[in-house]
Amino acid sequence: MMIITQKITSLACEIHDGMFRKDEELTPSQRGLAVRRMPSLLEYLSYNCNFMGILAGPLCSYKDYITFIEGRSYHVAQSGENGKEEMQCERAEPSPNMAVIQKLLVCGLSLFFHLTVSRTLPVEYNIDERFQATASWPTKVVYLYVSILAARPKYYFAWTLADAINNAAGFGFRGYDKNGAARWDLISNLRIQQIEMSTSFKMFVDNWNIQTALWLKRVCYERVSLSPTIQTFILSAIWHGVYPGYYLTFFLGVVVTLAARVMRNNFRHHFIKTPQLKLLYDIITWVVTQVAVSYMVLPFVLLSIKPSFMFYSHWYYCLHIASILVLLLLPLKKTQRGKKTHEDVQLSRSKKFDEGENSLGQNSFSTANNVCCQNQEVASGHSSLKQ
Repeated sequence: MMIITQKITSLACEIHDGMFRKDEELTPSQRGLAVRRMPSLLEYLSYNCNFMGILAGPLCSYKDYITFIEGRSYHVAQSGENGKEEMQCERAEPSPNMAVIQKLLVCGLSLFFHLTVSRTLPVEYNIDERFQATASWPTKVVYLYVSILAARPKYYFAWTLADAINNAAGFGFRGYDKNGAARWDLISNLRIQQIEMSTSFKMFVDNWNIQTALWLKRVCYERVSLSPTIQTFILSAIWHGVYPGYYLTFFLGVVVTLAARVMRNNFRHHFIKTPQLKLLYDIITWVVTQVAVSYMVLPFVLLSIKPSFMFYSHWYYCLHIASILVLLLLPLKKTQRGKKTHEDVQLSRSKKFDEGENSLGQNSFSTANNVCCQNQEVASGHSSLKQ
């Protein structure tokens, strides 16, 4: 139901953008995903209820799905010698076998890690009275981090398995990298290495549940004018369900997001002058980010109010107080984007960590496919005329 909710609402916004709004009113991403023709009943039901994503998703845009169904997803744009995109339409369809095998291995390792370590280090032990009364603060911090670390692989397992299922059906191809290797991460939902090595809250969010972050950005963040960050977190909490722990996590997430933005704007530029200072900054921010995220998401795992507030009281509401003090005491600097702030990128697609690869982005994927097919038809027409 959560996935179908995403698909129905995102498709509704894309139809509205394509049929009832002017192009100049749309952002580049909205323009690329806009649906210009009302889908048929078969197309609508196929998009929402196809066997590949009916259980665990992940979410994909309607245009990317139709491009796949119509067999146009393997026509991709590559970068030529002059730096311009050239159409490569003659390649054979790439095999997803290696990508599927790799993702299934990740699934197996994630499931094994979760089933073994989480039993030894249960999250609920963080609110054990005896543990909180006798353990030292370093022990509490380490245990909090490790117990949440052990809880995350169950999400890695579910999302990676869903991605592998789509890839096995041929869906999820996103062009070729600069070395000519096929990329199967069009609808991938997470980047595990970046999550575990996150040195900022933004970096963690950008690489966790990527398709849901895109959905929140497209249906809420880009369409509201008043406090988009707050409204987006509220929508995320409502979408997850009715457990109080969800709301405690996401309401704290609003404050932490704003505080982390202020801290980064005020202090980061002092630590990037030398490699040694940058390394020190990365180590400190990694530790702070991982502990803060663990503190923030514990109610998400515990679900109930009483255990969550027991944990908060044992930790003296330290992250709540620290975040509020940061917002009250430190100046909020304006960004170089003028009217646009970091909120414009908070829930956007995370930057590709393999910069320099001239592969096709998701928003322009369907458009490039159409152009490629049109070029094939034009070329065929020219050939016929010459004959």
